[in-house]
Amino acid sequence: MKDDHVRTWEAERRTAVQAARLAGRFLQQQRRDGHALEVRYKGAIDLVTDVDPRAERLIQAELQRAFPDYGLLGEEAGGALADDRPRWLVDPLDGTTNYAHGYPWYAVSIGLEVAGEVVVGVVYNPVLDELFSARRGGGATLNGDPIRVSEAGELARALLASGFPYDAWTSERDNGREWRRFLKRVVSLRSDGSAALDLCHVAAGRLDGYWELDLEPWDMAAGSLIVTEAGGQVTGTDGRLFNPHARSVLASNGRIHAEMLAVLAGKAAR
Repeated sequence: MKDDHVRTWEAERRTAVQAARLAGRFLQQQRRDGHALEVRYKGAIDLVTDVDPRAERLIQAELQRAFPDYGLLGEEAGGALADDRPRWLVDPLDGTTNYAHGYPWYAVSIGLEVAGEVVVGVVYNPVLDELFSARRGGGATLNGDPIRVSEAGELARALLASGFPYDAWTSERDNGREWRRFLKRVVSLRSDGSAALDLCHVAAGRLDGYWELDLEPWDMAAGSLIVTEAGGQVTGTDGRLFNPHARSVLASNGRIHAEMLAVLAGKAAR
């Protein structure tokens, strides 16, 4: 393998794009054909359908055909733990609850992690046919056109998004306290049920910031790179260096990042 500073990761990005589009077309076809979803619950409000693993298998076959030596960690099938190989982080259907309810807002998310860092990110929204992608050092794009984060310079002018954890019924760490704090300080809040798309919308300047407390690496990996390559900032919700395996994320245009951290820490003045 070439030195990481020399590699562009463009071949991997193109392959991830192909895999994401393939899975996205499959998801849409199931909807158009009126496929009767089989829905089961991994937790009280944590849904999975029969379509999720089928989409993941399509992605895995496409990725491994091109890069048979790479590992893969997927939401449905699990997979390779961290080692010295590049590893794909795959969510075949980010927004399963939306998909199962016919709410048209979901995505395919594919990231490539090398030595603990995400070097490729691809997120595809098949409903709008929007393909977000990035490779480290190569900028971020939407359907091939460059994207940049917003110019909002203060929280009082910001549109933010977040979500709620699957154990919200039983855990006190349900994001309700943080939601209430931000509600009093921003233009408005959104909760649309797809972490990957929320991150991409920060990258595209549609949102000024996004935070969430309890996520998996495949939820965040691709979108986090797309944000940073679009000029934004990504950390943990505690301000620490972002790690897709650390279960929390704060993404912003960079200009309001410190304010968001203060609100999350309960230190912001009313």
